[in-house]
Amino acid sequence: MSSEVIGIDLGGTKIATAALRDRRLGESLIQPTELDSTDGLIEQLAGMVDKVRSDDLAAVGIGVPSVVEFATGRVVSSINIPLANVPLREVLGERVGVPVFVDNDATVAALAEAHDDALALVARNLIMITLGTGVGGGIVLGGRIFRGATGGAGEFGHTVIGLDIDSSVPTPEGFPHRGSLEALAAGRALDHLSQAIAERSPDSELGRLHAAGKPVTGVEAVAAAQDGDEAATRAVHLWAERVGIGIANAINTFDPEEVVLGGGGSLAGDLLLEPARRVAHSYVHPGLGAHTTVRLARHGVRAGVLGAALLAAHELDAQETRS
Repeated sequence: MSSEVIGIDLGGTKIATAALRDRRLGESLIQPTELDSTDGLIEQLAGMVDKVRSDDLAAVGIGVPSVVEFATGRVVSSINIPLANVPLREVLGERVGVPVFVDNDATVAALAEAHDDALALVARNLIMITLGTGVGGGIVLGGRIFRGATGGAGEFGHTVIGLDIDSSVPTPEGFPHRGSLEALAAGRALDHLSQAIAERSPDSELGRLHAAGKPVTGVEAVAAAQDGDEAATRAVHLWAERVGIGIANAINTFDPEEVVLGGGGSLAGDLLLEPARRVAHSYVHPGLGAHTTVRLARHGVRAGVLGAALLAAHELDAQETRS
């Protein structure tokens, strides 16, 4: 890993870009995501690479919140960013002049989390759940990324965790579906919970913010909960318990060594982790989960950009081995 590679973590609200050299990740360049057009977004990505690259840049890895056909680098479908059906590997590669490798953002974050701070592989079977604008997922099995038949494996955000089907299964209304982990536990869901708590609890910190006409989002709820506000704590804990159901689903399906929570939502720390763990363990099938650790991302919010850089480095190594 002597040559430089660049990792890009492309999210629905922001983009982080950083260079990896000699097993050290540089400082991230962060910008709000250009969502107005495909061309504008691609130009932004290329411009960010140009700002952090050196003369010996060897490759770029990029994680996107989308289903990706990894072999070609084509974005198959995309809900939160304007890249659906875009051959991103080709068009960004032409713009930056080096090989580009494209994968799902949570998948590359999972790859990062399977490695320790020295970038040694330490978990061979790991599930990553990223909590941000949406809810993503990544799977590492046997020390390698598992992508599935179409490249879209790990979409835990679209598993259903709470759906009333006493009468009949509701007609699908588009993604995210009602009752899905993304609909109930993404960052937007915490925003809605926080707003509802603010309206019902006018004497709380969130209620005072609402009365003053100030924003009431998940960020404010986490901050107020960390300061001991009871109403805010209720909102965050309810959100975290929903995440716990998603964790239980992952453990029941894969029985991994680790389930890792990342993305911006992981900044809630123990306010997220403790309720999520409690609920997850109560919903795990007897006999499963005894050897599963549920933790926050060791690489924090930089797991995505580090994983994207590792993707580029690993793919370059694989190409050299084949040649």
